[in-house]
Amino acid sequence: MTRLVYFAWVREKVGVMEEEFAIPETVATVGDLITTLAARDETYAAAFCEPTMIRTAIDKIHAEHDAPVAGADEIAFFPPMTGG
Repeated sequence: MTRLVYFAWVREKVGVMEEEFAIPETVATVGDLITTLAARDETYAAAFCEPTMIRTAIDKIHAEHDAPVAGADEIAFFPPMTGG
C-alpha cells in the first residue's frame, strides 16, 4: 500500500487529507496514477481534471508525471505553488 497525500484545493476536491491506496500493477508512472485516480469517481475526477495543474512528490521529493511510482511509500499531490 502507498500513502497518497493531498494538499490545498486537491484535498478539498477529493475530500480527504490522505489515504492508503494499492497502486495497480498496470500503473507505472505518476501520470498513470493521476489518470487512475481521476477515474475513481466524480470527486477525484474534479480534483484531477487538469493534470498539468497537479504537482507531485514521491517520498517527499518533487517528481514529474513521467516518474515511476513502483516502490513509493508516499505520493503527494498539490497545486502549483506561488511565492512572494
